[in-house]
Amino acid sequence: MEESTDGHGAGTLDAGRLLVRVTVVPTLLIVAWLAVSLPLLMAGALRPVPALALFVPVAALVLWLGLRSGPGGGDAPGRRELPGRGPVPWWPLITVFGIAAAFLVLQIAMCAEQIIVRRDPASYVQFATWLAGHGSLPIPLSEQAFGGPDPALAYESPAFYQADGAIVPQFMAGLPLLLTLGGWAGGTHGILLAAPLLGACCVLAFAGLVARLVGPRWAPAGALLLALTLPMLYVSRNTFSEPPAIVLLLGGLSLLHDARRAEGRRADRLAFLAGLALGLIVLVRIDGLRDILPALVFAGLLAALGRRTGRWLGGGLLLGAGAGLAEGFGLSRPYLTYLEASLTPLLVITGAIVTGTAVMVAVLRWNRTGPRVRRAGAAVARGRLPGAAAVLTVLVLLGFAVRPLVQTVRRPPATADDEMNVRFIETIQRIQHLPVDGTRQYSELSLHWVAWYIGPPALLFAALGAALLVRRLLRGQSTEWLLPYAMVVWTTTQVLLRPGITPDHPWASRRLIGLVIPGLLLFTVFAAAWTFRRVRRLGYSPRAMRIGAVTGVGLLLVPVVLTSGGYLVTRTERHEVAAVEGMCGALPPDASVVVVEHSTADRFLQVVRGMCGRPAARTTAAATPADVRRVIGGVRDAGRRPVMMAAKAEQVAPYGPPSRVLRLDTRQDGRTLTEPPGGTWGLSMEVWIAEPGRS
Repeated sequence: MEESTDGHGAGTLDAGRLLVRVTVVPTLLIVAWLAVSLPLLMAGALRPVPALALFVPVAALVLWLGLRSGPGGGDAPGRRELPGRGPVPWWPLITVFGIAAAFLVLQIAMCAEQIIVRRDPASYVQFATWLAGHGSLPIPLSEQAFGGPDPALAYESPAFYQADGAIVPQFMAGLPLLLTLGGWAGGTHGILLAAPLLGACCVLAFAGLVARLVGPRWAPAGALLLALTLPMLYVSRNTFSEPPAIVLLLGGLSLLHDARRAEGRRADRLAFLAGLALGLIVLVRIDGLRDILPALVFAGLLAALGRRTGRWLGGGLLLGAGAGLAEGFGLSRPYLTYLEASLTPLLVITGAIVTGTAVMVAVLRWNRTGPRVRRAGAAVARGRLPGAAAVLTVLVLLGFAVRPLVQTVRRPPATADDEMNVRFIETIQRIQHLPVDGTRQYSELSLHWVAWYIGPPALLFAALGAALLVRRLLRGQSTEWLLPYAMVVWTTTQVLLRPGITPDHPWASRRLIGLVIPGLLLFTVFAAAWTFRRVRRLGYSPRAMRIGAVTGVGLLLVPVVLTSGGYLVTRTERHEVAAVEGMCGALPPDASVVVVEHSTADRFLQVVRGMCGRPAARTTAAATPADVRRVIGGVRDAGRRPVMMAAKAEQVAPYGPPSRVLRLDTRQDGRTLTEPPGGTWGLSMEVWIAEPGRS
């Protein structure tokens, strides 16, 4: 730690400087790891020794570039760069660390063990398990273990596509690359515990952005509000892609804020790192391309105004996003093909915005048009448009609030996956005694979903904060909010219009936690601070103001805790690791596993292949008993032991004496459609195997 150089006492530590620096450390470390691990994965050489040997110096370099002071320490982020009055006290820093640490401990204690493939978290675990053990993609079919290709066998399962003679995992590689570190450190449990750690980093990164944009004394309130929302708790108890994307986004915005306060080469470095962090969101989530488009426009605006940081920001964005797209089209192409209906329009929009940004830069830099645009902007700042935009902001939110009264969103099924979702929604509707209509998407309730999780008071304050900020920005004030505001409004509007997710909760809440909930809470804290300053002008004593501020934050927290309180101490998906380890131990070392039942194949095919280390295949729907006997013979001809697997004893009994190798009775998250989630559902599974005798 450096000593303070701001004149507030030589030899003393600066709490403000420490707060802003520590809160971007997770982002910088993630950037460094992805910068090292992605090229190794693309080369098929992701192994612990070379990866860690490269990571240590790269991480040291990235931290040095992102945290070091300029000449004499004068341009380092610290007290002078944080809003507020007077020196930054130590209590905000200590409180933020305490909240993040408490969050981490709670989430570790409540961490789910979702490793049997049913939804995305287990798919990510299996993806990371393969990377930790093999360090390369794609996953081989191992057809030779079954006597060669056979039309009665298939190798795909949900989230693991069979393409071009191999198995290709679904999803982008960003999160699995991060989870691989946990796998190397602690096996499956290490992979699972990476989720709480990433969640705690989200809380820390959000506190850092609040400290920069609102004030350090409000950072604990922001951290606590985010940490206690049910979606934040949910996505950091399971291996979801949202937490690393949040850390990159919030940290990228913080680094860019620091670049505004820096000068010369330090400003360029920070802008580049900010752009790289934001661009790498695409490596974690392909829809992150949508979220970062405002940053691209902002980079163009800075460049048009003659700011060198604009070029560095744009360069970092293009490098990070380019790396994500290269991985997507190089290693995850079947996944992108599956998303073609939504990805193609996104790529078209991206191209249009890139073109529009280039035009904007040309217009602003041209001597004939640039001054006219600036004069028009000055006229807007003096006119009525800022006030009208503030009113419009409130009206838009009111429109989302009344949307259920005028619209019912439905989506007729177009694919086999859509048909499956229709049946799934109908099942939940019957359980909840709702009208049965599997085409319902419930998207018209999207703003109500937000109100469930952050509470109506926080949502009202967010509306106030958004209205105040748009008025300030159009008046040319509070320009440090320009990019954060644009990104939050851009993404929130699109997500509220079309969440694009199966609408059961808490599952659907993951769509909100990516940026909607953190962004609206950022506006909430800003509005709370604005209100506090207005009340302080009435002459209340400092003690009364402190009590009022704590009480106000407490009132904001009440509805948040009412929704998440039960979930705080509810653990789901327990004992899956032990159950799978027992199953793997029961399989012969030279087994070739043939799964003859649909649901077991969906859930366990990649588990057997990745965690048990045994070749695994499934029989096709058209396979006959004669086909199965031929497959059994092929396995024996390959010098291996055929093992048949299914969910029930009678399904494998025709092939040999059945033996149960897995029995799991646990709880899973409940599912709701029209009310906040609460409670759990039972979850039971069995796996039976049989070894065919020689005829």
